[in-house]
Amino acid sequence: MTALRAPRAPRLVGALLAACVLLLAACTAMPTSGPVQQGDGRVDEPSGIDVLAEGPRPDAAPVEIVERFLVAGSAGFRDNFVVARQYLAGEARSEWEPLAGVVVSGALELTEISAAQVQVDVPVVARVDRDGRYSEAPAGAETALTYVLVQDDDGQWRIVDAPDGLVVPVDDFEVFFRQTALYFLSPDETFLVPELRWLPARNLPTYVASALLAGPSPWLRDAVHTAVPEGVQLKPEAVDVDDDGVAHVGLYSARAADVLDADRPLLLAQLERSLLELSGVGGVEVSVGSVSLEGAATLSQGTPAGTALELLQDGALVQLGQDGVVPVEGVSLEGVADPRHPARDESGDVRVVLSGTSRLVTVPTETEPSTLLYAGTALSPPSVDRFGFAWTADADAGVVAARAGSEPVHVGADWLEGRTVRALRVARDGVRVAVVSQGEDGVAVELAAVVRDRRGVPQGFGEPVRVGTPLADATAVVWVDEATLGVLGGEAGENRVHLVPLAGETTALPDVPGLVSLSGGRTPYVATSDGSLLKLVGSSWVRVPDVTGASDPAFAG
Repeated sequence: MTALRAPRAPRLVGALLAACVLLLAACTAMPTSGPVQQGDGRVDEPSGIDVLAEGPRPDAAPVEIVERFLVAGSAGFRDNFVVARQYLAGEARSEWEPLAGVVVSGALELTEISAAQVQVDVPVVARVDRDGRYSEAPAGAETALTYVLVQDDDGQWRIVDAPDGLVVPVDDFEVFFRQTALYFLSPDETFLVPELRWLPARNLPTYVASALLAGPSPWLRDAVHTAVPEGVQLKPEAVDVDDDGVAHVGLYSARAADVLDADRPLLLAQLERSLLELSGVGGVEVSVGSVSLEGAATLSQGTPAGTALELLQDGALVQLGQDGVVPVEGVSLEGVADPRHPARDESGDVRVVLSGTSRLVTVPTETEPSTLLYAGTALSPPSVDRFGFAWTADADAGVVAARAGSEPVHVGADWLEGRTVRALRVARDGVRVAVVSQGEDGVAVELAAVVRDRRGVPQGFGEPVRVGTPLADATAVVWVDEATLGVLGGEAGENRVHLVPLAGETTALPDVPGLVSLSGGRTPYVATSDGSLLKLVGSSWVRVPDVTGASDPAFAG
């Protein structure tokens, strides 16, 4: 038995190909670590350099055949996997399904376990299904794949049994695939709600448009809707981007009236926003036959800009300005015992705070006294959504959404039974919620959809999607932007900020001694046990000068 550790680019490929791979990766690989920086939301397209897959070499041994087959599969989008299929024989050549899914891997180890079998040991970074849904793997995850080979009439080894899908090293994955957002509609048709997918970089606009027409994933389906009528397809089947950067989208339905009678502004808003996120696309033109559709609706999305950071300082509610901290006008926490964890909506009309650990109350104003919204046991820091509901988790009663003037709503789901919710945060769109919970299987960070009635009252959660899988422990969660969470936690006993993309690798930010609380927003802030306030600048946490006694920083949400 022999073992071979496969490099990320096989040594068998010539120097020119290796140079192309390195240059392409340098130009186009998406970063998965480092500080949060504000950008335009676009990702670069692959450069004009293509990685060319090579066919089988004469008299190649089984391990080499499998190794080169895996490389040809990774690069197979260029030639529709024609070269990769040259490594296959018999029914496998036609039945192998490369698009059944992707295993994003670390360095592979290939072992010849018999004269006609090769085992590939795969350190699993993530899995991506055929529709581009990304699932990060737990730390140390591995899988083993077996490839069966035979010799043909010319004595050449070929694969007759290959697992469906692709095995793509993580660096190559970031070259051949792109993370992109498909935008659907909030139930009240005021927000665009993103769903993150990883789709092939080659012909990306076509993949994006096709995925959008197919609709949201099951976890999100009950909490959003789409203006795309059922059965609508692309015609022509490819989205053409012309030299001016205009993406031309042709829609077709067996009944053209289905499309023409649809809510055109909302339909266009979905298509435009989903495609304008792509590098090289500066405009979108949509047509049904000879009829051009115009007039996209303007909807909200993403992370709000311009809201001030608020925090507690020596028991008072203050906000951070250019000249330091100043009191928040029109409110006072006098009379609120042991105030903690302030939260508010974007307008500032709804402000809440925990009084001690068991009471959720409104922040008193000059004209309105504090009102008790909910009393429980060991409440989690609150989150205020755009419908005016203040959310918290009660150690004894689960998730609660409370609004002044009405009874608190207990928001449950089957997947939370037997689990204790440690923290939760509602996204700006009001459709998605990030939840940290603990059960017999440990701590989980999950994303779920909020199902509401027509008045916006929460009714329950949809099925969750696991994110931040490598984290063994987590105590708090915030939204950094519409596609990224900030999570406090890590290994047992560790309290460190981690960036958790909704579809991507979890990364740790630099350590902060004495870290106790975290804000969301594109520029995260943290407070420490000695009352210092720090913000993330580049790749470093920098202390905000002249701020002492700080605790519980928070932006709206």
